[in-house]
Amino acid sequence: MSESCKNYIDGHWLEATTHKTFENRNPADRHDLIGLFPVSGADDVDQAVQAAKRAFARWRLVPGPKRGEILYRVGELLRKHKEEIARGMTREMGKILKESRGDVQEGIDTALYVAGEGRRFFGQTTPSELPDKFAMSVRAPIGVCALITPWNFPMAIPTWKMFPALLCGNTVVFKPAEDTPHTAVKLAEILTEAGVPPGVVNLIHGRGEEAGAALVRHSDVRVVSFTGSAAVGREIASVCGQNLKRVSLELGGKNAQIVMEDADLNLALEGALWGAFGTTGQRCTATSRLILHRDIKKQLTEMLMARAEKIKIGDGLDESVEMGPLINRAAREKVHRYVQIGKAEGARLLIGGAIYDEGNWADGYFYRPTIFDQVIPSMRIAQEEIFGPVLSIIEVNSFEEGIDVLNATAYGLSSSIYTRDVGRAFRAMRDIEAGITYINGPTIGAEVHLPFGGVKDTGNGHREAGTTVYDIFSEWKSIYVDYSGKLQKAQIDNAE
Repeated sequence: MSESCKNYIDGHWLEATTHKTFENRNPADRHDLIGLFPVSGADDVDQAVQAAKRAFARWRLVPGPKRGEILYRVGELLRKHKEEIARGMTREMGKILKESRGDVQEGIDTALYVAGEGRRFFGQTTPSELPDKFAMSVRAPIGVCALITPWNFPMAIPTWKMFPALLCGNTVVFKPAEDTPHTAVKLAEILTEAGVPPGVVNLIHGRGEEAGAALVRHSDVRVVSFTGSAAVGREIASVCGQNLKRVSLELGGKNAQIVMEDADLNLALEGALWGAFGTTGQRCTATSRLILHRDIKKQLTEMLMARAEKIKIGDGLDESVEMGPLINRAAREKVHRYVQIGKAEGARLLIGGAIYDEGNWADGYFYRPTIFDQVIPSMRIAQEEIFGPVLSIIEVNSFEEGIDVLNATAYGLSSSIYTRDVGRAFRAMRDIEAGITYINGPTIGAEVHLPFGGVKDTGNGHREAGTTVYDIFSEWKSIYVDYSGKLQKAQIDNAE
């Protein structure tokens, strides 16, 4: 069953002024039309931004605990509709139901965590250097926030951004990826049911180069939060820099798992399989490089091949399926192109490297789990983000070499090391260049109460989730109250 959906602006569901639509289809079966969604243009974006700007004048005055209570209700409604949303998400973007349920659960966890911050939105008090003077700092909202989100976590990532932005007293214009508009509609419906006032959250569908670009460039947008590719992130940063507009970028990754000779190989195997092939490798934290100590490389490689070849591929709505499709034709073509690049570079293809179109799956965007061996760290398949089920094995001779290889990319999002040596574990925590480091765990699986983000080309230094996210969506204001009844001069040498 398909649906026809609209933008959500100022509490109303509206058609785009362009009167154009785009199709949303199931990547497991491209004959399954989920719905038609509006292709928004600059006029639609302006309408949404103006609604958010008007609503900001009221929303910023709502007490923080009250804003938190609304977000708590959002979390409870997400919990109530979890299975419905998860099944729609799997149909829309392909990942298996267990993962879709986890995606919704992240939204629930974020709602409950942020709701509690409504009564913990702490500033600081500090002694003044002068007598009869009080000094403190508080957080203040900024204004209209543009949230531009990807398709691979269509509930978790929007809520990571949106709920903290709302708690701070900001209003939002939300532009989801074209591949996952249905989940965004469900989120907007729940926000409305929970009591978020009209204009506080506005939903705009459309293409990045049209609606997204107009949103980034809009003069009344004060903050831009973007998750996506490094190339697009650079363009957004350039535009925001020219306009002195705050921007938070969470970009790509080329994450690696190191396995040392003393590791629990069964545990490392499970981590590599989940990290490389979970969500069909379509995570910014996915394990795309497996760095193996020479003493265990042959054994673990054989174990990995045997397990990866047995991964059940198919429609994620089937509870027995372990890996779903890639998101669309372009994504599958990109993955296959990188497989050809790897072979041309001299890497040895162990398994996979081909489209999966057996049985009923000829009408989906499926690809076989793919493993390369004899990969050199300088190869493109070891340096560039593929965003698919492709794993590159790199052999090293020592712990130190493993750390050097892990760090030798332009990215620095997530990392992992498997070892029983506590000294190595702590040196890895110290020396790895990444925003996230796992010890004896896979590179995927962030928790909402810790900062999320990376270094180098992975972003511009901001961190989502945890408490650090509030530094994106709020301004610090310093406040002084002088009750001395006379002029007191700070920053003047008053020493006797």
